[in-house]
Amino acid sequence: MNERLDTQLMHPRNQIAIIISRIYQRGLTTTSGGNISMIDDNGDIWVTPSAVDKGSLQPSDIMCIKRDGTIIGHHKPSSEYPFHKAIYENRPDIKAIIHAHPPALVSFSIVRQIPDTNVIVQAKNICGPIGYAAYELPGSFALGVKIAEEFKKGFKAVIMENHGTVLGGSDLVDAFQRFETLEFCARTILYGKSIGEVKYLTDEQISDFDKQVPKLMPEMESVSYPSDEREKRLEICNIVQRACEHGLMISSYGTVSSRWRGNDFLITPTNIPRWDLSITDIVQIKGGKREPEKIPSRAAWLHQEIYKNNPGINSIILTQSPYLMAFGITNKIIDVRTIPESWIFLQDVATLPFGAQYQKTTNIPQLLTLQNPALIVGNDSVIVTGDKLLQTFDRLEVAEFSAKSIVLSAPIGAMIPINDAQVEELRKAFLKN
Repeated sequence: MNERLDTQLMHPRNQIAIIISRIYQRGLTTTSGGNISMIDDNGDIWVTPSAVDKGSLQPSDIMCIKRDGTIIGHHKPSSEYPFHKAIYENRPDIKAIIHAHPPALVSFSIVRQIPDTNVIVQAKNICGPIGYAAYELPGSFALGVKIAEEFKKGFKAVIMENHGTVLGGSDLVDAFQRFETLEFCARTILYGKSIGEVKYLTDEQISDFDKQVPKLMPEMESVSYPSDEREKRLEICNIVQRACEHGLMISSYGTVSSRWRGNDFLITPTNIPRWDLSITDIVQIKGGKREPEKIPSRAAWLHQEIYKNNPGINSIILTQSPYLMAFGITNKIIDVRTIPESWIFLQDVATLPFGAQYQKTTNIPQLLTLQNPALIVGNDSVIVTGDKLLQTFDRLEVAEFSAKSIVLSAPIGAMIPINDAQVEELRKAFLKN
């Protein structure tokens, strides 16, 4: 597993090196593009260097500009440092800044539009309203003024005209979560527009959804951690990390669970950034009760009902992946008869309306079976199930690849699926039981 980012104890140099590595590995910046900074309690600003490979940046490469202007480090500070400084001077609540050129957000910046974050349920609350800064020469004083003016208005995320984006946060984890969520919204909108009309949530729908907080499970009086339980904790953390690295999960959204014994299971918590999940964060659910002093995912009750209704399902991943969510935000049914593997793994993938996963009357536990292991909830999530957790993750990857193939094929022609006779041939050859 990757190193967990600890904003309380970890040095700014290390925090910045971890986050720039995540951004680069996810393909959200180039070798030379983008910059990150933090301001510490002394007023010193730590910032990525200029002209140093973002793919191999080390903590020792991070520059420090002292409050008195003294520069400490082996390189030159980022040429965009002036606008970082201007933001800090105008917004004392902001302690970390990320500037990058992620492809989807650059797409919006070059057509001079702002992505509508009402496209997925959690994005509006995480990103907040989005500002817009008119074009100025990179690294110039004028650019710093333009961006600082937008942040003065209260924005924490700003689209930079023909340039990229800049986001601030109370710490670097907060800024990264906002950055990743906004780019995810932009990607999902672009992919959705390739296959249909994007459906957005109203402010009222989001507000009503936020009020639907499930009743918290009672706490256990005591808890034990036998070896098989600890093994599942590690497996969940490894899968979450892998999902984040592959763009199948983002910091702000995603739930993974694994059946333990009977209908007891382990599940990821709420309000913990997925990139930084540790085994101690995982919540044990036993006999309908939760591990003491821990808050499981708000979808824990749904996972519990799925396990109760489906003895053959032993793991569940509820997440947002951009190509599958393109179908979720357009109300399009995904036809996975693209290639044999997709149909064999998934068969039919249902699409349900927004909010279905938190309605007690939902039929999700009945729709998810060994034969139909995945479904999509509009403007919210993808739910994939399976036996072993690795099998469930494999199905998620296959589903996302299938969705990607359909989205990418849209400009060149209509999909021609495997026909009924070919499906029946696959059924006989691979699904004999």
